[in-house]
Amino acid sequence: MREPLYKVLIADDEPIIREGLRESVNWTELGMEVVGEAEDGEEALELALELEIQLALVDMNMPFVNGIELMKKLRERLPDCRFIIITGHDEFAYAQEGIRLGVEDYILKPVNSEHLHQVLAKVKENLDSQFKQHEYLKLASEQIQKNIPLLKARFGQEWIDGLLSPEEIEDRLKFLELPTDNLIQLCAVRWPEIDAAQPGIRESDRQLYLFAVENIVSELAEGRRSMLFRDTSELILLLLWDEAEEGITSQIERNVRQFLKIAVNAHIEKISEGWGCLPDIYKKCRESIYRETQLSPLVRRARQHIQDYYSDPDLTLETFARSLQVSPVYLSRVLKRELGDSFVALLTHMRIRKAIQLLNATDLSIYEIAEQTGYDSQHYFSTAFKKVMGVSPNQYRKGAAFSDRPAGV
Repeated sequence: MREPLYKVLIADDEPIIREGLRESVNWTELGMEVVGEAEDGEEALELALELEIQLALVDMNMPFVNGIELMKKLRERLPDCRFIIITGHDEFAYAQEGIRLGVEDYILKPVNSEHLHQVLAKVKENLDSQFKQHEYLKLASEQIQKNIPLLKARFGQEWIDGLLSPEEIEDRLKFLELPTDNLIQLCAVRWPEIDAAQPGIRESDRQLYLFAVENIVSELAEGRRSMLFRDTSELILLLLWDEAEEGITSQIERNVRQFLKIAVNAHIEKISEGWGCLPDIYKKCRESIYRETQLSPLVRRARQHIQDYYSDPDLTLETFARSLQVSPVYLSRVLKRELGDSFVALLTHMRIRKAIQLLNATDLSIYEIAEQTGYDSQHYFSTAFKKVMGVSPNQYRKGAAFSDRPAGV
């Protein structure tokens, strides 16, 4: 670590004094350079700020702005600047004020070159020490910034493992410049093939795919306060302090399939009991996403197809099965066995979920909502909605109480 050439300003109203100070020592040998000279306090202030000096040799009695006032102003604007007082007045009052301003030393006129060299050498030691401290802190800060993803991953793992106290969690959040209010959701994304034996895929390629999935998740979470990391089993986890939009998990799965040509499973859980419940929510999320992996490819495709085409009023079991290239009877049996619901129930629940979202978030008419959720008549939509929710769409929008919402909605 090489120390810089420290910039020095000489401020004295006597030209002969300025010349004597400039010529009496070898500044380069001291690691210093006289970059400016001033004959009054105003000029000295202007030059010092312009040149961003590290050391000022200041005469006490200068026109316009005296030495004490100059040092006060420079202390405010250049807090790391050092001062040496050059004066012909060995007065105690000046000494007191100078000590308060952090003056390095005093040089009495006429200037003794040996004494000046000794004082400057001592100042250089202090400047070198300060420079090294700044450089080490800068280096440490850069290293921390480079390692922020690793620090977040370690913090996230310890948090979901329940190893941190509330005080430790808050301290880590502040250190990593993350929100300290309560979490809203936890989203997990899993690439099932990551656990399968794949002798043909290199570790570098596997990590590349995982990194690409993380990028897709980050893009979809953009604009929301969040933290993304992987757990020890390479499960990608997204902590959210702002609620994600409806259907973010479907969007993650769709985008990964479209851009990376691989299949992932995504699951999201609400967090309603503060920081301490995150380990339990993580466990629940993990169990749910591993259950997703047990679903057959046909059922996963079928569920995604419902999510993509629920707004089509002509979607029936027959057209649905045809698009998936299986028989309606077989598809119906597989859906019932793996998801516990019929095609009609799955489609209805999807449509009602979307209708609830539109009722809560828009001013669309009931007719328009019916049309957007795949119902070809308002009457049919209202009947289906009331059968599921226990109240009509209008009553729901007005805040009518209901208690029979099924688990699938």
